[in-house]
Amino acid sequence: MGHSNLTGPADFILLGLTRLPELQLPLFGIFLFIYMVTVVGNLGMIMLTKLDPHLHIPMYYFIRHLAIIDFGNSTVICPKMLVNFIVDQNTISYYACATQMAFFIMCIVSELSILSAMAYDRYVAICHPLLYNIIMSQRLCHVLVGILYLYSSFQAVLFPIKYFTLTFCGSNVISHFYCDVVPLSPLICSQAQETELLTMLFSAFNLISSLLVVLLSYVLILLAVCRMKSAEGKRKAFSTCGSHLMVVVVFYGTLLFMYVQPKSTHSLETDKLTSVFYTLVIPMLNPLIYSFRNKEVKNAFHRVFKH
Repeated sequence: MGHSNLTGPADFILLGLTRLPELQLPLFGIFLFIYMVTVVGNLGMIMLTKLDPHLHIPMYYFIRHLAIIDFGNSTVICPKMLVNFIVDQNTISYYACATQMAFFIMCIVSELSILSAMAYDRYVAICHPLLYNIIMSQRLCHVLVGILYLYSSFQAVLFPIKYFTLTFCGSNVISHFYCDVVPLSPLICSQAQETELLTMLFSAFNLISSLLVVLLSYVLILLAVCRMKSAEGKRKAFSTCGSHLMVVVVFYGTLLFMYVQPKSTHSLETDKLTSVFYTLVIPMLNPLIYSFRNKEVKNAFHRVFKH
């Protein structure tokens, strides 16, 4: 491991999840399974919401984009990680590392934005049911999704350029299983503070703004549900939101845990575990949560596969 200054293209070494040789094969099996379930679940969700006309409503339009993002997120990370379990030393080239970081940032920022768009959609459905089709027009849905992809692409370009135009010095070992801003920051020696501040500002803004939209939507939903007279209405409202709420709690919980702890309590091991959660476990769970909790998806599944 050379301690020379790395300015230009060189290889990084990804340490991966664990160095313990006896864990490599079992973990390979587990993550291969997770990845296969993720691919099947999310591609299935994308096809169902596209093929079944009953699912051509805003809620499923957003669920489809969530599935696209989840599929992307785990594909950016999992195949490379699986290689890590088999080879002795997993290197990643300078450009591949920058590319992985770009796509990862794009997926994670898109996921935050799409979850807040979905919360807004649920709010309109429950608090303004009669105006739902007028407010959540096809145009608005396209505009919302377009904006979130533009915004996430902007950051997906900004951060890799920012990080990869700096001087890397010290070791070329990334103690993580993929290239991200957090594991890369210790390797930078020029403008480290400025870059870290930029990262913190954007992470905080992404997290807090989308979390506020989600919380506000759910506070308004809760108030509306409390005002409902019929138990049936309440039950229906909760079943409309149940899946999204589950997804939101799991996702924001892990992200907050990861990015909001002070530096001193940051251990690389807990970081890796939380990352596994939101890059691999959550993209696997999302389509499952939406299909098991949801009669419409089950019915669509039967309709599409009967034809």
